[in-house]
Amino acid sequence: MDLNYAKGPATDTINAFKQKLFGDESIHLHTADITRNRNGFERLKEPAFRAEFYQKLNALMQTLEYEVIGCAIKKEAHLQRYGLAALDPYMLSLDVLVERFCMMIGDVEGGGMIIAEKRDSTLDRQLEIAWLNLKVQGTRFMQATQIERRIQSLILRDKKANIGGIQLADLVVTPIGRKVLNKPSKEDYKIVESKMRRSPSGRIDGYGLVVLPKEKRPTPATQ
Repeated sequence: MDLNYAKGPATDTINAFKQKLFGDESIHLHTADITRNRNGFERLKEPAFRAEFYQKLNALMQTLEYEVIGCAIKKEAHLQRYGLAALDPYMLSLDVLVERFCMMIGDVEGGGMIIAEKRDSTLDRQLEIAWLNLKVQGTRFMQATQIERRIQSLILRDKKANIGGIQLADLVVTPIGRKVLNKPSKEDYKIVESKMRRSPSGRIDGYGLVVLPKEKRPTPATQ
């Protein structure tokens, strides 16, 4: 998402959505709270209001201007395939997302910025170390100098900061997770899919969504 757009029109649109439905701009759009009717979302227990909320939430996600790059790692399959050599899924996904983000923004003046939600001090420190490592060593497909040039910084922000982009990212993750787990897709996934980064030919796999480990191609039969 463009930084000026994120700070201006996107934030204004998200705040207007929350103000209209809940009378409170400070409420945080967090999937766990929404599904459990808590932390300001208690009224979602009312069926009619819940239906109205999801209808307008889907409209919000469709209206906002953003591009999605997602990475999903099937942990059990990942561990089975790589065993003790398996990389930490969270850090592996960071590699993938940084690569695709660099490819997406290219050599735009000023580069891009990554904003992530804080978790706890230990995990946050691990993320910061992993980010520094990427800037020094690069990834399989992206040199360290390219990452340094294209991404200004990785910034951690507290959930309480009520940043619209972080809330939008949380809303995007859940439908992707359902799709990867082969659960029934809902309207929100169609919206998220329409926002995904694509190849020039329109391909999403490997561009807007990376699912690991990749399925092994069957070995051709020999006679």
